Amino acid sequence: MGQNSVRGEGTRHRVPHARELGWDDSLYGAGDDQAAGGRRRRTGRQAGPDGPDGGPGQGGGPEAGHRHGGPRRGKRGKRRILRWVASVLSLLILGTAGAGYLYYEHLNSKLKKDDLTLGGKMPEHQANAAGQVPLNILLIGSDARDSKENQKLGGARSTFGGQPLADVQMLLHLSADRSNISVISMPRDTVVKIPECKDPDTDKTYAATGWTLTNESLGRGGPGCTVATWYALTGITIDHFMMIDFAGVVSMADAIGGVPVCVEKNVYSRNSKGQGSGLKLEAGTHPVKGEQALQWLRTRYGFDDGTDLARTRAQHMYMNSMVRELRRNTKLTDPNKLRKLAEAAIGALTVDKGINSVKQLFDLGEELKSVPTGRITMTTMPNFYSQRPGFAGKVEPQPGDAEQLFRMVREDIPLDGKAPKKKPATTTPAVSKDPAAAPGEIAVMVQNGTSGDGQFAEKGRAAAVAGILSGKGFTQARADATRDPQKKTVVLFSNAELEGDAQAVAKSLGIPLTSVQKSTDVTGISLIVGADWRQGDAYPKSAVQDDNKTPASAKALKGDNDEYCMPVQDGFTW
Repeated sequence: MGQNSVRGEGTRHRVPHARELGWDDSLYGAGDDQAAGGRRRRTGRQAGPDGPDGGPGQGGGPEAGHRHGGPRRGKRGKRRILRWVASVLSLLILGTAGAGYLYYEHLNSKLKKDDLTLGGKMPEHQANAAGQVPLNILLIGSDARDSKENQKLGGARSTFGGQPLADVQMLLHLSADRSNISVISMPRDTVVKIPECKDPDTDKTYAATGWTLTNESLGRGGPGCTVATWYALTGITIDHFMMIDFAGVVSMADAIGGVPVCVEKNVYSRNSKGQGSGLKLEAGTHPVKGEQALQWLRTRYGFDDGTDLARTRAQHMYMNSMVRELRRNTKLTDPNKLRKLAEAAIGALTVDKGINSVKQLFDLGEELKSVPTGRITMTTMPNFYSQRPGFAGKVEPQPGDAEQLFRMVREDIPLDGKAPKKKPATTTPAVSKDPAAAPGEIAVMVQNGTSGDGQFAEKGRAAAVAGILSGKGFTQARADATRDPQKKTVVLFSNAELEGDAQAVAKSLGIPLTSVQKSTDVTGISLIVGADWRQGDAYPKSAVQDDNKTPASAKALKGDNDEYCMPVQDGFTW
């Protein structure tokens, strides 16, 4: 693959504490100050209600949010937004630009490719009753600065050639019947365990990690490791990835001719310390493009509660609005504009080797284009602030809600609440082909997660359920004092050889197989008793039926919602 946005380890240097990088809200910051002899260092954002300026914020202490050992990198926000726009919209843009592909052979030479996954093999999709299968594409935004174009768009010289981070990650799910699209955004600071990844170009094996940040996965062999990390966390089979850097994406934004966005009040994203994107808009709806579009997408100070999660919601609004513009904007019939747009998109793109040509990329775009905007649903992975030492201000998947969202995508259930045209053949997981051991030979660790609904934990619940298991022959069941809040009871197993044993544990208690999941968070088999089973010796039948509703904590936004306005944070109005 050569020296692209991932490879070339021999030409790269590991940036210390790279996982603690944060957004840069200033468009022109320390990188320009250095040229004038000035230096600025960012103060840390703090977790909880108070940010660095007394307003809401999110971060991990005085050094969190940037690369250590150097001044503030002033253009990071700009380059992240550029790659975000491209990663989310490139397929849809290409799908509208059919006239530009008369010369697609020329574009083929620019299309960079890499291995789909650097981890274990993912299972095939289960077809629905009509024999159709869904399509899952992981969109990755890289912050690599390994070319003159990328370096010009952002980053001080001391950061050039650093290990890339997957700071934007969105899973795009196209339903099996091609009727709807669901998107899940994962916050860049999500605390996960990255599985073992092997770089095929260098034969280097990266050992599985303990708790770390998901954006570090890209630097562990390439985008295939980010795919492997998503699969390990969600269990969702991923068919393709598209990774975008930020070179050439400014022209893509301008080619649209402006994207309408809305704010509830006058907003000015700048505080007394000079922090903020500089966005200044009057209340109401306005089209933004060029630098103002970048400001919108970078804005954290000034939107809602001033956190990165608020910024994500503003990005979802922008993306949905841009999709609507792409579909009705007659300016994109101009062949010259289409050519420039296609050149910029392909030049900034890396895909998996399963996408053989630009023609196949165009065909994928055509499939996406067929979905009505009203059936595109944007969500953010439900999350909560981590309490793990060293991860203040970072987030973890919210027990219950995050798995509900992942399960709905795995089972091809629309996130917009509309039933599929044809009922799937089955959504029940298959019984493991690996036979279970005798109950007395199966070790089970039982944990109390009954506080997962926000109430106090039911005292002694882990010991009680361990006793129930023991009475059913699982004499190696033991209670663990660790509290792990879960809305719904789950049985977790660490490797495929234990799946049959884990299913046997669930069956003995009446727990559905949908609650038996492979997880890198456990060793062996763990039964976490959730808030849905606070009392009784048998798992309640009322808890077995899933409601198949998108959790409110996912902050769903539909593609045809053109009335949503961003709330404005106190202190940032004018």
